Amino acid sequence: MATYRLGIVGRKFAARLSSQAGRNFTHHLREQQPRLSLVRCYASPAGGSSAPQSSFRLALKAMAVGALLGTGWSGYTYFKGDAGDHMIHEKTEPTFLNRLPDVKITRKVVNPKDDSGLELVLFQFQTCPFCCKVRSFLDYSGLSYSVVEVDAVLRQGIKWSDTKKVPIMLVRTKSGRYVQLTDSSMIVSVLSSYLRDKQQDVGELAKYYPSISYVNDAGRKTNDIMNKYFLMLQDAKRQEKNDAQDEERKWRTWADDHLVHLISPNVYRTKDEAFETFEWFSDVGEWGVHFPKWERDLMVYVGAVAMWAIAKRLKKRHQLTDDVRSHIYDACDKWAVAVEKKKTPFLGGKQPNLADLAVFGVLSSMEGCQAFKDCLDNSKIGGWFYEMKKEVMSHRGQVV
Repeated sequence: MATYRLGIVGRKFAARLSSQAGRNFTHHLREQQPRLSLVRCYASPAGGSSAPQSSFRLALKAMAVGALLGTGWSGYTYFKGDAGDHMIHEKTEPTFLNRLPDVKITRKVVNPKDDSGLELVLFQFQTCPFCCKVRSFLDYSGLSYSVVEVDAVLRQGIKWSDTKKVPIMLVRTKSGRYVQLTDSSMIVSVLSSYLRDKQQDVGELAKYYPSISYVNDAGRKTNDIMNKYFLMLQDAKRQEKNDAQDEERKWRTWADDHLVHLISPNVYRTKDEAFETFEWFSDVGEWGVHFPKWERDLMVYVGAVAMWAIAKRLKKRHQLTDDVRSHIYDACDKWAVAVEKKKTPFLGGKQPNLADLAVFGVLSSMEGCQAFKDCLDNSKIGGWFYEMKKEVMSHRGQVV
């Protein structure tokens, strides 16, 4: 892709330069026409070349010089890069904080049986699919954690962070500092790795999941987390259940790359559904309790209109038809069939695995919306979903 763009830049630059040279030469000839006519009156005809031939040769030279300069310039800029291009393919290690930021803890989930030794603070939107996915893992794992509910419009709760997306998880390390985890799948993988081997330090585990910048298929620079679907285990444990781990990673990726992109176009399908959805968000997130009325109303009304408009763009970006419901029905059935083939309650067997928790978390983000009610009526997802909900809630601590 980079080579292709380089060639285009070179050709365009060369064409512009040679074209400009041709125009300048023609303009120069016009300016010099009287003088050239006078010269021709006194010049000897034995010179051997005519003015048109000279013009043609000069134009060819201009094109050659333009092509050479254009190619050289494009090569120079390719290797030198623009001001921000040095970030491409650069790995960025997780950020560490010496202390917790000065924010209001909205609520805590406390589990007396939690023996992990972890101190966790989750910055979230209550109904964000990625945040729901993280909470599903935390609750099923029986972990205690604090929650900071972030204003979805003003985002004051994360103004301390360079990352302006949620979820963000702060985890206390053995050194006493807090490591910042900034991707839902990374959060789950880091904590799951730790829970399977508590001798490891969360801060050191997080370093196995650096952020890397790259240019995507659309030619835009973006970032992603390396290894985010992999658990960092000891060599002996890593060899166990290899096929099961591959299948788990496949469906975790599917939840992030496909299923989650069906949520917004469905829950914000119409203006009425968008407002209904945001009213539900307000209720389950207790926005009226945690935010002033003006801020709560801003989040509901501005958020609903904005997401209704954005949902239309997302539908087009992800190549969904106008019948967006059919796409999420198909996805729900695809997952249900995969579970049925196991002949067990969950994809992970008798107990949920990380893929079960990922799919459940994404779908639970729209549980109070009309879109979810329609999924229950038009797909096979209901039985598995409510079994998952029972499992997750049975391990969850008390909300205080």
